[in-house]
Amino acid sequence: MKPFSELPLSPALIEGLASIDHLTMTPVQEAALPAVLAGRDVIAQAQTGSGKTAVFALGLLHKLDVLQVRLQGLVLCPTRELADQVSKEIRRIARPLPNVKVLTLCGGVPLRPHLASLAHEPHLVVGTPGRILELIQKDALPMAALKVLVLDEADRMLDMGFFDDIEKVVQQAPKSRQTLLFSATYPEDVRTLAQRFLRNPETVTVEQAAEGSDISQLFFEVASPERKPAALVEVLLARRPESVAIFCNTRADTKAVAEHLDHAGFSVLALHGDLEQRERDEMLLRFANRSCSILVATDVAARGLDIKGLPMVINFDLASDADTHLHRIGRTGRAGEKGCCAEPVSARDMGRVIAIEEQLGQTIKRAEVPRAEARSKPWASPFVTLAIDAGRTDKLRPGDLLGALTGDAGLPADAVGKIDVFPTRSYVAIARTHAEQAFTRLGKGKIKGRTFRVRKIGH
Repeated sequence: MKPFSELPLSPALIEGLASIDHLTMTPVQEAALPAVLAGRDVIAQAQTGSGKTAVFALGLLHKLDVLQVRLQGLVLCPTRELADQVSKEIRRIARPLPNVKVLTLCGGVPLRPHLASLAHEPHLVVGTPGRILELIQKDALPMAALKVLVLDEADRMLDMGFFDDIEKVVQQAPKSRQTLLFSATYPEDVRTLAQRFLRNPETVTVEQAAEGSDISQLFFEVASPERKPAALVEVLLARRPESVAIFCNTRADTKAVAEHLDHAGFSVLALHGDLEQRERDEMLLRFANRSCSILVATDVAARGLDIKGLPMVINFDLASDADTHLHRIGRTGRAGEKGCCAEPVSARDMGRVIAIEEQLGQTIKRAEVPRAEARSKPWASPFVTLAIDAGRTDKLRPGDLLGALTGDAGLPADAVGKIDVFPTRSYVAIARTHAEQAFTRLGKGKIKGRTFRVRKIGH
């Protein structure tokens, strides 16, 4: 693996990469960055977790003139969750650069705060196509100085029906811009998008090497599709993963599977397109901080899901193609960790099973549905999430919450899990055995000398 120092990057960007332990390039970075830094349009096909965000983050920051306080880079993402992740990664790499302003602008929240934040023009914007187009049409987001346009997760943006919005945004961008397109899969509609909006692009494809990944895959054979929910329960009880993402192909199946698991006694959340943005945010947060063990989701709803140490993925419904299959299982077994993917399949699924195996160039092991021990019961998640109705605008920091919990509330430090502080809300994961104590004492006590409303999310 080649070091980033071989690239024509500024010392500040090399420092930014080193500060977050990015010393050597991943395959997609090594393949794509020379063309990106040279100003070429690029199409990059690579799976989640391959390091592609750093590719376009470096492309944006390499061209950025910090002294010119105008919008110079725009990233379009399919979901708010992914946009938030992208913004955080750009800010992390840009930390050694002075005064870089990065805004995240997505739908699902009121427009007025976004209009207020654009009173002073940002350097870089990350957002969803609908909201970005809305701001452009209100003359709130000037595009005249734009140097780099990034289409991230292009396949999912098209799945979600964003083609027209993307086209209208692109029409407002200068023709001299550089355009970078990233996609986990490369179906015909993405090819059409690339042909219309990119100029003589360099194409980079990084295959996920099955033999190099540490993910065990199993097809569990069931007698009929109707037996799949029962088989799913058996797999969960037998394997007992600390956390698991379960993929379905439709919203209806997502809701039905989650309800079945809930009735069976599992801690489960259903992530789908019918949710309000706040509900989606809180679900993903609870799954990430281990306050819920099972997340059932469609591919589109889970786009941008990046949970460190996810031990297992289950495809309740088989993916439509090998690219989507690889994208799903790529959520587990990351950063050198071992992962497992299980899929209950019936005779009706065999045509798709064979097609996936042919595309992968390998046979996936078949097995009988494992039988859980008779006394095996669903398990509770190790943490419970407390929400505090205060955040950064109230000058609240993670250290303030930790201090209140380990001080006045009397919790041991290891009972406090992940802490997330947002502008107006904060969330803290508390070990289940200490959750009631933390809720009672935090609700009655003070944080930084003030009393805030505290509530438990979920159960």
